[in-house]
Amino acid sequence: MKVTFYGAAREVTGSAHLTEFGENGILFDCGMFQGRRKESADKNKKFPFKVDLVTNIILSHAHIDHAGRLPLISREGFGGRIICTRATADISKYLLEDSARIQESDAAYLNYKTARAHLYKINKVSSKNNKESQRIRNLLKPIGQKLNLKAIGEVLYKYNLPRIKHLYGIEDVKRTLGCIEAYPYRYPIKIGKDAEVIFYEAGHVLGSAISVLRIKENGVEKRICYTGDLGRSEKPILRDPALNFEKKDRNIDLLIMESTYGNRMHEKAEDIKTKLKKAVTDAYNKGGTLLIPAFAFGRTQEIIYVLHQLYDEKAVPKLPIFVDSPLGTELTKVFGEHPEVYDKEVHQTFLERGENPFSFKEINFTKSVAESMELMKEKKPHIVISSSGMCEAGRILHHLRYKIHNQKNIILIVGYMAQNTFGRHILDKGREFENNGRIGEAPVLNFFNKSYPLRAKVVKIGGFSAHADKEELTGFLKKSNLNIKKIAVVHGEEESALSFTDTLKANGYDAFTPYFKENISI
Repeated sequence: MKVTFYGAAREVTGSAHLTEFGENGILFDCGMFQGRRKESADKNKKFPFKVDLVTNIILSHAHIDHAGRLPLISREGFGGRIICTRATADISKYLLEDSARIQESDAAYLNYKTARAHLYKINKVSSKNNKESQRIRNLLKPIGQKLNLKAIGEVLYKYNLPRIKHLYGIEDVKRTLGCIEAYPYRYPIKIGKDAEVIFYEAGHVLGSAISVLRIKENGVEKRICYTGDLGRSEKPILRDPALNFEKKDRNIDLLIMESTYGNRMHEKAEDIKTKLKKAVTDAYNKGGTLLIPAFAFGRTQEIIYVLHQLYDEKAVPKLPIFVDSPLGTELTKVFGEHPEVYDKEVHQTFLERGENPFSFKEINFTKSVAESMELMKEKKPHIVISSSGMCEAGRILHHLRYKIHNQKNIILIVGYMAQNTFGRHILDKGREFENNGRIGEAPVLNFFNKSYPLRAKVVKIGGFSAHADKEELTGFLKKSNLNIKKIAVVHGEEESALSFTDTLKANGYDAFTPYFKENISI
């Protein structure tokens, strides 16, 4: 039996680990590489293994760095089963369709830029503001309309210009969804010949699973355990990562373990409920808007859940809440359809009273662009939850355009803002202004080709993360009833993965950090 690491090896994205035994080739995840555009595109478009080796796929959860290449492998000829939990199956539909639309859109825009640049060149356009440049732009992208794909294609063909192709499209996603089979946690599933898999709660996102692959080879039973992404204990909504494994799953020959935060600790988790209560109350007292940038999957639902608690407890003024994210709206519906994954608190607080945690009188889901535009102009106090989470794109930018300049409004940061993202600029500039006592001119932020003073108050709730940190990862190993022979440390930048490997060795574990394409025999 051989396990080969074809992704997330000394890096975070592109999870894919292939187990080969007998006639079986079982792939743990089929994730997309993300990062620098050209580098990740080169990695994504061709698989580093023969697709016909893969007989079945075990999907840990629906995040794109774990599931994003499923439509591509389906298009390349894979027709086996994609096995996952029920919630992951439902979430995958929306995330994969969204991924396909983004790729189609990105490819179209890059082709537009190629065609436009060439027409500028051959027509000797020296200024983007002259009549000829405007004529070219109107040809390829009519004012107020979408890209003219036909005209762009004709330019690329006529002048033999390179054409960017999207990795996959909606039709490829539909083919993939037809291969997915969904099962509950702690239910053994036959997978190929002489093998079965069972899922345990991972606590990372809705539907995420720790997978234990049971294999019988030459009369000998072996166990491979794949953590996928491990979550944190005592997070709202989901049950904590499993620690109590069935007797037959406790002896693990190889544990494939994530290390995203393997070399660092999370900032101390703040009392989300208390800080959200203050933010809502302050917005009400100021007569302004509480604007919350949030990822559509996970963070949006956590915020809705806590707001529902506060409203039921009559702890805050009941401001109208608007979820202005088409994807966030669909995913919130999926959350409401999977009470089997909720923790005890959700059952005690809502389900036993016959309430849906994600649906209550004050919450509204905007559907159309027109509704979203009207909401941006709303003057009465209200709450808006919108994506993208790092303020890089999406409807949140339009809300900021209307709200960022007014000191009555509050921007509540509830997630990690990566370096060089617009969300990080808002957070840093807002903190700087607060630390100076909000004296003098407000900092200025530039977006949509215009400058806006950041007069809205910026508040951050720390400690939000869906990934276990160094202490929580080692705690999982120590508190669980697993007996582990060897650990392969994956899904972490090289520095993080190597550091966590050293931590494991110091704690007596036999651990190593595989390279891309490295394999191990069991």
